[in-house]
Amino acid sequence: MIRPLPPLPILPDPDAPSLTRAVAGIDQTGAAVDLRVVEERPLTIWLNGREIVTAMTIGDHPDYLALGFLRNQGMLRDGETVTGVDYDEETEAVIIRTANPTDYEDKLARKTRTSGCAVGTVFGDMMEGIAGLQLPPAEVRTSWLYALARQINTLPSLYLAAGAIHGTVLCEQDRALVYMEDVGRHNAVDKIAGFMFSHGVSGADKILYTTGRLTSEMVIKCAQMGIPVLASRSGFTGWGVEIAQQVGLTLIGRMRGQRFTCLSGAERLLFDADPGAVADEDRRHRRKGAGDD
Repeated sequence: MIRPLPPLPILPDPDAPSLTRAVAGIDQTGAAVDLRVVEERPLTIWLNGREIVTAMTIGDHPDYLALGFLRNQGMLRDGETVTGVDYDEETEAVIIRTANPTDYEDKLARKTRTSGCAVGTVFGDMMEGIAGLQLPPAEVRTSWLYALARQINTLPSLYLAAGAIHGTVLCEQDRALVYMEDVGRHNAVDKIAGFMFSHGVSGADKILYTTGRLTSEMVIKCAQMGIPVLASRSGFTGWGVEIAQQVGLTLIGRMRGQRFTCLSGAERLLFDADPGAVADEDRRHRRKGAGDD
């Protein structure tokens, strides 16, 4: 079931009343303050009548989150016929049905707590599905990277409104297509995966940008989505770099202002921009995602 592609770009809505609330407090001087904080609520994901997991999320795009989680867990495979995606607002649950039985029972018996914020969980073998995988060839122009960093830093976001949140952006060349945020970076990535699965979007010519660390979990999810380039403002973990090199993923971190570092897949880079001609980040946006190292 491939759904029609919605108008792009899809961007966060910082003014959505269900995503944040005002909380009264005091500051370091004892003065009264009102602070907007991000909401956090449970979302239970069901597959063919079986409860799979309850995730803590900000609550937007529950269908994409559920589909992307199951897709990245290997519980929904390429070509899987999804016959129903229903969100029950009262019970805060997404029920997904497929035309054929799935093999989630074995995966549920094995799970790994990941390094993701909000306690990410991976069911089954973390390396399943990427053994022998080689990502498609692609060209990555440094002018695109600089343009994306500048563009993403100025897009509306819950992070700038309330903080305490991660962002992930699906990009094509120098354009941001889908920008998702959530309390855990794994949720934000799963929403992107759900969007791609729902609308039959290929990852072969895409770049995935994240504000979070480039961990093994992030690299594996990106590889499973067929995206050959993963970029971040933040730093790397050793296993993340090792897996990126194994699957041929271009891994770019510490991407701020004029600077970035590539630790895997540098052969895809085309240096068509002079770093000296790139403006430094505006101070207002400099800390966007800076706490995610």
